[in-house]
Amino acid sequence: MVTAADSGETRTSVWLTARPAAPARRRSEAPSGLDRERITAATVRLLDAEGLARFSMRRLAAGLGVTAMSLYWYVDTKQDLLELALDSALGELRLPAAATEGAPGGAVEGDEAGWPGRLQTLARGYRRVLADHPWVAPLTAAYPNIGPHARAFDAALQRLLDATGLVDAARTGAHLAVSQFLHGCGGTVRRAPEGDFCLALDVLIAGIEAKAPAGRAPARP
Repeated sequence: MVTAADSGETRTSVWLTARPAAPARRRSEAPSGLDRERITAATVRLLDAEGLARFSMRRLAAGLGVTAMSLYWYVDTKQDLLELALDSALGELRLPAAATEGAPGGAVEGDEAGWPGRLQTLARGYRRVLADHPWVAPLTAAYPNIGPHARAFDAALQRLLDATGLVDAARTGAHLAVSQFLHGCGGTVRRAPEGDFCLALDVLIAGIEAKAPAGRAPARP
């Protein structure tokens, strides 16, 4: 599906493209008061306010009080900037702490629920990001999602699945089920009540617990 962020052309990721350093003389000509972080933060605010379909470099530049061409000192394309904004939004997620090695059910200190409770917290946090930033869901479908915050999220999910004790096809199936559940809820997150989401999440986690080796899932209260 072609989205507002997708021109139909093959492109690489901003995270895979190294920008050559500008000559010292040209760096001195760059607009003052701008940097990539500030531009990315402004992009997130504009996307929140006006949505993906209305986003443009010209609107962004007007909000920053600069010309549209000034932005290209810091990003090569509009698509690069959207990809940076996507990873910035994912950085709002609070990731679960790593489990204590050898603890039953992948527990962490002060957390008796083990991986099921931490997976529930991670999934709810992801849903909140989608609700706060409706443009995130279509961008996750349009881009490879390999920025630092996206990779940190995936690593946290992998650690939780490690704690289940599942291996081989069962582990692959659990990862696929969780990933599709989280990404699939993007289109309905504003319509589905929180209670319905949590119920579906409980069913998903119960299914993973049923496949987990005995003793790897903490008993629920």
